[in-house]
Amino acid sequence: MMDQGNRWRGVFNDYSNPSFMDLLRREAPHLMPSASPAPQEVPHEPPHGTTVLSVRYRDGVIMAGDRQATAGYQVASRRIEKIYKADDLSGVGIAGAAGPAMEMAKLFQTELEHYEKVEGDNLSLDGKANKLGQMIRMNLQAAMMGLAVVPIFAGFDEKAGVGRLFKYDITGGRYEEKDYDAQGSGSKDARDSLKKLWKRDMGRDDALRVTLEALIDAADEDVGTGGPDLVRGIYPTVKTITRSGFGDVADDEVKRVCEAILADRARNSPGA
Repeated sequence: MMDQGNRWRGVFNDYSNPSFMDLLRREAPHLMPSASPAPQEVPHEPPHGTTVLSVRYRDGVIMAGDRQATAGYQVASRRIEKIYKADDLSGVGIAGAAGPAMEMAKLFQTELEHYEKVEGDNLSLDGKANKLGQMIRMNLQAAMMGLAVVPIFAGFDEKAGVGRLFKYDITGGRYEEKDYDAQGSGSKDARDSLKKLWKRDMGRDDALRVTLEALIDAADEDVGTGGPDLVRGIYPTVKTITRSGFGDVADDEVKRVCEAILADRARNSPGA
């Protein structure tokens, strides 16, 4: 009887591991992101998400992304979502190969949910950032073949009482940024814009305006980044993460701010 009890205890202990990735590696290794061999060459350019960014403001962080995905010189999608909720207090903005990036974002969400259920508590924000870095490192072989995933991670740190944001390289290296960051093909232009417009302790409305200005600047200079599409009614995705949690910025509000930015630029342009 004792031997049978130990046997069952061992089975249940196997599932007490707080890491969903370790559980998946043991029970279904073929489902791991690194399990599928990377192709020797990619015959057709896969869809790539372009520009995502994150900005710190007084109450937390704003995350935003344009809606366009490209495949070579073609538009693969005009309505892709690039900002994903990781848990109630954090989010991921994806840039790079769209398919692997979306898979990674969903698996990361599952990893955090699994940890919470097993441990009865959330990971710290630093712990979450480290977990995402491990997942990016697992994708390194595919990244070397052109399927890189380089996300932005941001969240509200309950202990510190502030919003924080992190960027990564393709090896999973994690770097905390103090005020703002952008990733993707339009990231340089977005960062240049944020460098001029960002101010410490901005309120939500100012931070939203600065964020959308940066995305519009990126769309002006980068062919891969989609700007506000007034004809189709397609506007950037914007999320906020504060002490109150992960929240959406309504499309109507994003539309109103984008239209105001474009109107101001039209009035101030030399040809006006």
